[in-house]
Amino acid sequence: MTAIQTVHISGSQERLEPKAHTVYQIDIRGHVRSWSIWRRYSEFDDLHVELVKETGSPPPASLPPKHKYSILRSHNDPTLLEERKTGLEAYLRAIISAKEDKWREAFAFKQFLGIPIGRQAGVVGGPPTQFTLTSWLDEHQELQNKLRDVRADINKREALSDQGDVSASHKSNVSAKQKLAGVLARIGTLGKGLHDLAMDGMSEGELQRRTDMVARLQDDCEKLGKMVTVARQFNRSGTDPSAPYSPSSMNPASVSDREALLGPTNAFTRVTRVFGQPSKPQETEVTRPLDDLGLFGLQQTQMQQQDNQLAQLTTILSRQKNLGQAINTEINEQIAVLDGLTNDVDRVGDKLSKASRQMHRLG
Repeated sequence: MTAIQTVHISGSQERLEPKAHTVYQIDIRGHVRSWSIWRRYSEFDDLHVELVKETGSPPPASLPPKHKYSILRSHNDPTLLEERKTGLEAYLRAIISAKEDKWREAFAFKQFLGIPIGRQAGVVGGPPTQFTLTSWLDEHQELQNKLRDVRADINKREALSDQGDVSASHKSNVSAKQKLAGVLARIGTLGKGLHDLAMDGMSEGELQRRTDMVARLQDDCEKLGKMVTVARQFNRSGTDPSAPYSPSSMNPASVSDREALLGPTNAFTRVTRVFGQPSKPQETEVTRPLDDLGLFGLQQTQMQQQDNQLAQLTTILSRQKNLGQAINTEINEQIAVLDGLTNDVDRVGDKLSKASRQMHRLG
């Protein structure tokens, strides 16, 4: 028996990559959980062909026919989209409710609806391990949504920490770590799926674009990983009591010592600057309560943050370099093609000149 109870196509969406097409949102309800998946009409057509090939007979319902209308109209006409959506939903429901289970138990049908097969069969609606061009983009969008959830948990952790709710803040941090671990595992599967799609004949340009998409996901995971494992140094009020170099963890200098070193706190001192000489360091709300050890710790923290930002900038510049090299290679190839075309034009021009001179002689 299949784990699918109901199937409903709830809407459609126009997508522009890799080229303009319409995808339909299929909402699937199983015995354990529910999930959604996006499919385009051509994938329904491929499913029908595979079901006939695998079972030896067509399903009890037929697909809505392909309309002979312009691409622009098919993407914008709500009446035609609604007709096709209704027909596709009837097609899936006929397979689900058929007396014979050979169609709904077919490998192609389970793969089409994202039903786990083999060892993962007990986890209905788990992440896919095999992709089509469209389902790969769906999985990438799902991972982006998961990363947004991780950021939301981190923001919630910080808000609860500001309110002094340590227990709830810790739970939010644990939740963020668990979600991030799941995303990291699925990114590996997404990369493997991209490799499989490349072996199936994906264009080089599309492969490079999707490789960059995976790299950006990995970069986001790395940044979020640092955020969930490294304690915050300062909160919105200026300091965080749990930070390693916060005022509460240091020995603040006494008022008399500070006045002996810096002068009266409220005294007005005109700040001047001489060319070639460093300016005096300026006190801030963060540095004012700290002694020498605290200032040293704050400096180390800020230097580490700058190093992290520099590493991110290095990664961005490296990508820009690769992009520039790719553009340079493409330009060189285009120049070579244009040079060849110029030579061909010159040769044809010479032949036409010779033919013209011979025509004048004959005349």
